[in-house]
Amino acid sequence: MSPARLLPFSPLRIAHVMAGAPSGGAELFYERLCMAQHAAGHDIKAILRRDPAREARLAARDVRTEVLRFGGRLDLLTPPRLRRSLMRFEPQVVIAWMSRAARMLPEGSWPMAGRLGGYYDLTNYRRCSDLIGNTRGLARWMVEQGWPAENVHYLPNFASDLASVAPERPGCLAEGQKFILALGRLHRNKAFDVLIRAMKALPGVHLVIAGEGPEREALTALAGREGVSDRVHMPGWVQESGAWLKACELLVCPSRIEPLGNVVIEALSAARPVVASAIQGPEEVLSGTEDGLLVPVEDPEALAAGIGSVLDSPERAVTLAVNGRARFEREFSAPTVLARWDAFLHAMASRQTGAS
Repeated sequence: MSPARLLPFSPLRIAHVMAGAPSGGAELFYERLCMAQHAAGHDIKAILRRDPAREARLAARDVRTEVLRFGGRLDLLTPPRLRRSLMRFEPQVVIAWMSRAARMLPEGSWPMAGRLGGYYDLTNYRRCSDLIGNTRGLARWMVEQGWPAENVHYLPNFASDLASVAPERPGCLAEGQKFILALGRLHRNKAFDVLIRAMKALPGVHLVIAGEGPEREALTALAGREGVSDRVHMPGWVQESGAWLKACELLVCPSRIEPLGNVVIEALSAARPVVASAIQGPEEVLSGTEDGLLVPVEDPEALAAGIGSVLDSPERAVTLAVNGRARFEREFSAPTVLARWDAFLHAMASRQTGAS
């Protein structure tokens, strides 16, 4: 069966434009969506800032890429080069990921949508006809900012299906050591400092924080002051976290600011219990459910109590894991989310065709 026949719609030419960082949730989903849409039969062009590792991953899945500088506001060369790239490709839809890419989008005959994963300055999206939010809360906020409701769309992220992934323990742990896992950039917004403080009340528990960023030195020093250095491990960024998720006791998302929380969805896919702060994205996903546990933000004692309540109750851990996996299949699996993207993209392309 040819890739195009896997689609419920005809294939489209789609340009995904992003000036992202080497790591991050939006960047990871950008790669996943480009790869998945290409595999489904769409003609995808990924226009991105130089990142050899990301380029290699996309190329390994046969996604065509083009690299542009995407510098600051004084970068006068990228906009005309982006225009030429799009004119050569003749996309039926252009998706701009985050503010810098949206700001540099040129006018053209192609319909353009901005995909936001956070509460960004919407003036950067003035050339876009539509906006995409990856949470319902973000979509509501866009409308509250004055964007027409009919041009705002909720399209959630999908995570890889980890059901068949084999568990694998991080090499930083000794044999037999059970561990809880946190994933994300080492940034103040992720509140890993709160999680490290919570570790004092969780004797014998090992924590692996897989990520990299500007807070590494401060977090290392904090673990020393709290007397938990021997149980807090920071092995750096891991590109594919599925094996570690399948091996951990639970996933912790202690963030201060978290518009979505891709890691929460990944943990649901892995059928691992989730303990998260009651903030933005995690609250939208987990509030009022038995799919995961929410605790107050900025509260190490409450976070420790929530983690302990799951670790001390195998029955509760199983309930959360089973419910979370069912939620993933129902709402955040790739087939479900890709179908929503297809419907949206074809509606945009048809709108432009009707206007021409």
